[in-house]
Amino acid sequence: MRVSFWYRFMVVLFALFLLPAVVTAHAETVQLAEKFAKYEQFILIDKSSNKLYFYEEGKLIKSFPVATGKKPSYTPEGLFTIHEKVKNRPYYKEKIKGGDPKNPLGDRWLGLDVTRNGKTSYAYGIHGNNNEKSIGKYVSAGCIRMHNKEVRWLYDQLKVSTPVLIQK
Repeated sequence: MRVSFWYRFMVVLFALFLLPAVVTAHAETVQLAEKFAKYEQFILIDKSSNKLYFYEEGKLIKSFPVATGKKPSYTPEGLFTIHEKVKNRPYYKEKIKGGDPKNPLGDRWLGLDVTRNGKTSYAYGIHGNNNEKSIGKYVSAGCIRMHNKEVRWLYDQLKVSTPVLIQK
């Protein structure tokens, strides 16, 4: 009986003192840096937690789980912009039409303007997918995958030229 009392007591102490610190620490990780808060809209993608944070005028509006690159180097890091929004984008690698349930890009594409080593690429994007179980994992060839329902919501909110910061 005493063991269970002390066990419960320790669990309550843990909950009272340690959990608030964990929640506070997590909340700080989604705090947008002041230099980015000036933007009308802003996206922060944290590869270490596979989370996407959507801000308007420096305030967090919504966060989403995402999937990123199989290897850390696959999903580029840096400050980029949304350069296009496309509904039902074809998957050119395998010649799969847009809107096809087999299309690994889902039905929304938010194309990124990515410059690496002085070269611009439009091959990276934030998009839906045809494998909902992949979200939250490190599985992509470099793009940021979202649940289809969530990327549709984000697509409807975002403006072209919105800055996107991808970091660890």
